[in-house]
Amino acid sequence: MKKFFTGVLCGIFNGLLGAGGGVVAVLSLRKFLGVETHKSHATAVAIILPLTVVSAAIYLGGYQVDIATAAWVTAGGMIGGMIGAKLLKKISANILHKIFGAVMIFAAIRMMGL
Repeated sequence: MKKFFTGVLCGIFNGLLGAGGGVVAVLSLRKFLGVETHKSHATAVAIILPLTVVSAAIYLGGYQVDIATAAWVTAGGMIGGMIGAKLLKKISANILHKIFGAVMIFAAIRMMGL
């Protein structure tokens, strides 16, 4: 049941914020469900794909989406995703934690307008 509610929380963040579901997934998988670091990052990506498809369909149906920008960013993101997936295997869990934490801190500072 804990896994199901982790999914609900990830979906809420992903749908509400357009992001953040992956962060919730990584942290929840690691801290609450005991999934190993590398597997938690890889599993989070697999979790977010269907959540994003559902959220995107709702956004496309009810909100204005800049399709051209989305297409270009998606193309670049697919290339970046392949690179990131290859790098994940080569980075230690300790370094992965530090990179993840630094990105979260940077994002938080930017979101607060600092």
